[in-house]
Amino acid sequence: MKPTIESGSTAELKRPEKKSGAGKSDADKAEMMQKMAAAGTPGPAHKALAAFVGDWQAEVKCWCEPDGPPNVTQGTSKVDWILNGHFLKAEFHGEMMGKPFIGQTLMGYDNLKQTFNTVWVSDAQTAMMTSEGKGENGNKVITLTGASHCPATGRKDVPIKTTYRVLTSDSYVFEMFNDGTKSMEITYTRK
Repeated sequence: MKPTIESGSTAELKRPEKKSGAGKSDADKAEMMQKMAAAGTPGPAHKALAAFVGDWQAEVKCWCEPDGPPNVTQGTSKVDWILNGHFLKAEFHGEMMGKPFIGQTLMGYDNLKQTFNTVWVSDAQTAMMTSEGKGENGNKVITLTGASHCPATGRKDVPIKTTYRVLTSDSYVFEMFNDGTKSMEITYTRK
């Protein structure tokens, strides 16, 4: 916008209202910054995730056949806050198919979408599994859904559901369902 000259006995240079960004006024920009700060500030849902922080002993049950007995192994997990309390990072050490196994989960809560989110990676795969979902019962139960590819069968986009259930301040259970069938249950007990 160009400055304008007003008519009158003395010509005065009149400047337009100061704008910044993509045509936004300073007031609009300040409001946008407040919204961004609010969206990036951990809230009550993040506080609920504190139940998972700590050092854990894990009993892992995996089912290859829905009606068969589970394969039971032991593991450990260490869960800490990262990035100034915005996300949890869990590192799991256990056994898979008779070999040592390490996996990591990032978990957080998206204030804008109002959903919990996870990313899972491990040293037994090259794919990342992402999931998203809601909490209930005061966020003591968090249910997430996603999809995974099965390397054993080659099947793609297998629906995955995972559930975190806080039992007490010293225990919680993680369950995984592949295509509606329970495939894993991990019971965590605080060390």
